[in-house]
Amino acid sequence: MKIDKTTPPLPATQIGELAPRSTNAKPKGDSSAASDSVHLGAASAQLRGLENSIVNSPVVNSEKVQAIKQAISEGRFQINDSKVADRLIDSVKELISANEPGSKKI
Repeated sequence: MKIDKTTPPLPATQIGELAPRSTNAKPKGDSSAASDSVHLGAASAQLRGLENSIVNSPVVNSEKVQAIKQAISEGRFQINDSKVADRLIDSVKELISANEPGSKKI
């Protein structure tokens, strides 16, 4: 498909005139202009606090890992075979359904 130019290009002087003008623009040399400030609110502070708590929390619960190691070494650690098998089957079903045509991939 061929695109024809039906209107002539705008002259350079008109291009600058078409740009939107700011209603609160200040002259460049104005030193009496107040500085701008931004207040983000309580939600922003809460998100920042949550981010800091996540960053500082350990990825692995070392106490729980140590307790499991201790139970294994003492022979007290019990494995629920049916629970392991059920979760393995569930994870395989999820993998199969994720790879089916038409399914959304995450």
